[in-house]
Amino acid sequence: MNRQEDAENEGLLVRRIRNGTVIDHIDCGEALNVVKILGITGTTQEALSIATNVQSKELGRKDIVKLTNRELSKEEVDRIALISPSATINIIRNFTVCEKKGVEIPGEIVGIVKCPNPGCISNTNEPIESKFEVLPKGLRCHYCDWMITRDITSHIL
Repeated sequence: MNRQEDAENEGLLVRRIRNGTVIDHIDCGEALNVVKILGITGTTQEALSIATNVQSKELGRKDIVKLTNRELSKEEVDRIALISPSATINIIRNFTVCEKKGVEIPGEIVGIVKCPNPGCISNTNEPIESKFEVLPKGLRCHYCDWMITRDITSHIL
């Protein structure tokens, strides 16, 4: 690393990335759930940096996730909105933010959340994925109408 890069990285908790995605303004304490939603297990190819409980002017405290050499799909971005509607997605190319966007809460989610109703058909051996309608008051199961109104993160698959 040269002196200019040293100076640019000084004071940063996590080094800048050349190419990839920075997920910023994640609600404090939700970074690991974001990683889980993205299916990152440590055996995948991208390098991962996580900063939690970072000071933020806008939120007071926030989490940040950086992924090298990976850009998120719209579906992945929509999933993040479920647990952190204030998150922003920054696409980085050659150390420059090329695209910055907020997340949007989807109308329906499939295969991301487990229905808490043990009698729901999505919890049997049937070959179907869980499906939920996203409502202002929570998530409603497509199959059994069970509502998840709080602590959505504990139901993430």
